[in-house]
Amino acid sequence: MKQLNVIIVYHPDGEHVLMCMRRKPPYQDKYNLVGGKVEQGEDGMTAAYRELREETGITDNDVTLTHVMDFRYAYCRIELQVYAGALKRDVCLVEETNPLCWMPLTENFFDPERFAGEGNIGHMLESVRVNIPQIMHA
Repeated sequence: MKQLNVIIVYHPDGEHVLMCMRRKPPYQDKYNLVGGKVEQGEDGMTAAYRELREETGITDNDVTLTHVMDFRYAYCRIELQVYAGALKRDVCLVEETNPLCWMPLTENFFDPERFAGEGNIGHMLESVRVNIPQIMHA
């Protein structure tokens, strides 16, 4: 099974979440969470910090991640690992490929016309808000 991750990063103000605008399929021209592939033999948490650093410049000194959930997509043999954390301070974002932006948490993240994941981003954010609210305000 192929392993992927997405990382929910909350702004220090607790009112915004980091998103990227996908430049290629899947989900081209839609907002998505940052993340990527877990390499063969790589620990999930290590992969999450690596992808976060590569795609945004954010390091483990800037945020403490928590593994919050996994999704298994049996039809395409993918496991998606979800991590979340709040920035400890403002950082200068460094884009790798996809443009980055801070999206207000008041957005409708379930909107499939604007956001990747067929509503899963909305589900992930709502689950963190309800079940582990301290992540948003760490």
